[in-house]
Amino acid sequence: MTMDNLLTLAKKSSEMIQSLPKSTRIRVVSHYDADGISSAAIICKALYRKGYDFHASIMRNPFNKGLERLSNEKNELIIFCDIGSGQIETIENMQCKSIIIDHHQYLKEKTSENVLQINANLCGINGNYEACGATLTYLLVKTLNQKNVDLAPLAMAGATGDKQYIGGFSGFNKTILDEAIKNGFLKQYTGIKLYGENLQDSLYYSIDPYYSGLSGCNEEITELLKKLKLKKSDRLEDLDENQKKTLNSFLMFKLIKIGCEKNILDTIIRARYYSENLGSELERFADILDSCGKGGNRGLGLAIAMGDKQAFVDAVKFEKEYKQRILDEILALEKEGFKEKKNFRYFYSKDSSLGGVISGIATNYILNREKPLFSISKKDSEIHVSCRGNQYLVGKGLDLGSAMKEAANKLNGYGGGHKIAAGATISSDKEKEFLEMVDEIINTQLK
Repeated sequence: MTMDNLLTLAKKSSEMIQSLPKSTRIRVVSHYDADGISSAAIICKALYRKGYDFHASIMRNPFNKGLERLSNEKNELIIFCDIGSGQIETIENMQCKSIIIDHHQYLKEKTSENVLQINANLCGINGNYEACGATLTYLLVKTLNQKNVDLAPLAMAGATGDKQYIGGFSGFNKTILDEAIKNGFLKQYTGIKLYGENLQDSLYYSIDPYYSGLSGCNEEITELLKKLKLKKSDRLEDLDENQKKTLNSFLMFKLIKIGCEKNILDTIIRARYYSENLGSELERFADILDSCGKGGNRGLGLAIAMGDKQAFVDAVKFEKEYKQRILDEILALEKEGFKEKKNFRYFYSKDSSLGGVISGIATNYILNREKPLFSISKKDSEIHVSCRGNQYLVGKGLDLGSAMKEAANKLNGYGGGHKIAAGATISSDKEKEFLEMVDEIINTQLK
């Protein structure tokens, strides 16, 4: 399949939506990260503009309980964004029309008559790097109405949240980015990622990039700013070019010194994109959506993406609480260390939503590149696993999505995702067996 097939599927989806009377309430179900929330907002805005009512739910992994509740509802059409291809059998059993918009690994190519699946990987587009839930959803809404081109910044916020900017936007994402810049919806500039009320605040809450010995450490930040002859109350935008260069150089050198990978270093000072419509730089916006979704305030995240200005103010405050929880766990892990298996490292997290985030931070900014990192959290009778790798390991054959899916399926659990980032849920009494099984699978992948 090719890009032409993607356009054909988008048109078919558009026709499916418009075949319903305007009195129809369309069900929208999406993932709880920045990409999923952006995707939900894009489709909800487009449906509203077309005259349809909608009922949106933002779900977290695993989706089995949420989908079970959904199957008990009476819906004429359900649109799944950033999820669905891995839950295809459950969706087919819902006995209603469904549209799946996804970029994760798929279970099967052909679906039942009622289900239309738009998956990047089935259309010759790499779902790991070249397209995400939000950019695919954007194509559908543009087909629904050409005026929806103003939703391109939300689409690129989703791609940014999924870190598809690493190595520079490419493929389908790049097409949308170029279009958004040409239409004046995004303005490009080069800058470092450092935002907050002032320099002290910005450095303290910096978790991605994470500056070991500075992030979460007020005294050390105060000493550094004195050394660099900067004030705690200064804001980044108030610094002159020499002051910015001094601060940027110090922070970059700090990351180089710990052996941070080049592809990650390249993301610190890079091309950034500001959206007047969103009132924010895209990575800043994506981070806030992520903090709402993974911090347990999904409704607030969707409200921001739908354009609620007061919700944005509330979310900035909420983000600090969320980041403090992450900092508390990372600082403790740096002190206590990580557990080791032959082919991966792992640690236990209090919260499965935070575990994946911490895995990503530790993989990029704390540990060496030789092993992926797993977070394990226990809830009721289940364990939730989130894992992160890097491009170096993927280049050597690592496929975490496949490893999670294979091991979880053998133990009657759920698993899947991307090569570089994935997750699984299994019964807690099978933890040891699962870890040993995954260790063997990764060993085979990396040969």
